[in-house]
Amino acid sequence: MTVQPHGPARLRVVRAAAPAADPNSAPVLSSEPEHFDPLYRRFAPYVASIAMRLLGRDAELDDLVQDVFVEVLRGIGRLREPAAFKGWLAQITVRTAMRRLRQRNLRRALHLDSATSDYDALAGPEATPDQRALIATIYRVLDRLPAQTRVIWILRHVLEEPLPSVADLSGCSQSTVQRRLLDAQAVIDRELAHE
Repeated sequence: MTVQPHGPARLRVVRAAAPAADPNSAPVLSSEPEHFDPLYRRFAPYVASIAMRLLGRDAELDDLVQDVFVEVLRGIGRLREPAAFKGWLAQITVRTAMRRLRQRNLRRALHLDSATSDYDALAGPEATPDQRALIATIYRVLDRLPAQTRVIWILRHVLEEPLPSVADLSGCSQSTVQRRLLDAQAVIDRELAHE
């Protein structure tokens, strides 16, 4: 395969995030139903878009989005700055996705997870067949990596987060992030060389 998963092109053909209803307005931070319901409707697509890229499975998205908003409901009273909400929500989404991936890895190791992923669904409509195949191959390789390494690689190379943001979202130092990025990339490059 000639398409590389890193560099200037990255994986821009992975489905794009759904835009928020009004990205410029600050959300009302309240657990009251009249405020929380609009918050959920506004940000659920954002959570789902992050989760879809991290998990690679549509089947788990609804449960993960609900789990994220349960945690948001529990902690929203502690968040004082509405402008920090989206970043806080992304952190909760990443942590929840990592827990799911760890559970998936454990179930797979115990031969309890026979679910297969349709990684072609991750590709956007503009993706070529070669790009779809590349995305599917990369996600199959990522399936074999530890959850945190997978998440770090996807945050950096698919979601195109800067290193400080990847470190913040994954709960790692920047040096750990860089080490895990190198580890993941080495595995991916080795697998792509065999394609």
